[in-house]
Amino acid sequence: MPTGTYSFHDPHDGTPLGEEHFSCAPGPIGWRYTGTGIDLTLDAQGRALRLEALAGGWRVRGGACVVAGAPGVMWVRAAADPRVDAPATDGEARAAGFTGRSPAYLIATATRLNLEPGGSARVRLIALTEPVLAAHTADRSWTLAAIERHDGLAVERYEIDDLATGERAIVHISGDVVLAAPGIELEALDTPPNRRITTVA
Repeated sequence: MPTGTYSFHDPHDGTPLGEEHFSCAPGPIGWRYTGTGIDLTLDAQGRALRLEALAGGWRVRGGACVVAGAPGVMWVRAAADPRVDAPATDGEARAAGFTGRSPAYLIATATRLNLEPGGSARVRLIALTEPVLAAHTADRSWTLAAIERHDGLAVERYEIDDLATGERAIVHISGDVVLAAPGIELEALDTPPNRRITTVA
């Protein structure tokens, strides 16, 4: 079970934005990632079976569901402190999963898409933006540009395009660990990454 630390920074000016201490491992259901402010479990199809995210005094709980006969996700956003008088809000959308600051979301999307080298896919995700975990839809295009070997590890290089802004991100993933991505640095890792789970239909 790899454990380690990611640091976050503003990809434009380098301003530090915090750290996330994490552990992740495959399990009897699929895969689980626990980190500072996030607990995400995927099923054997790479769907978000259960998500709990905390940030800015807010909590989002969500997971996969069926929306109008198609795969989707649902979520509930509420104040993390039950003594705070703030109404909970809920939502659902036809989407493949969630995205946000944590590298867990990148691993989840890569698992869900299960691309072959050179393959690409368009995916709709629900973005949970910090600091208040506001939910909105985000359309992205993922391409597995190459698989390379570095220090004995198979490293996947993804090109991720935001279809609303045209901005491209280059993300390097090995197994179930993000090695590098815009605004994300892997600061420490105690054991090699697990092999990412193989999704089943």
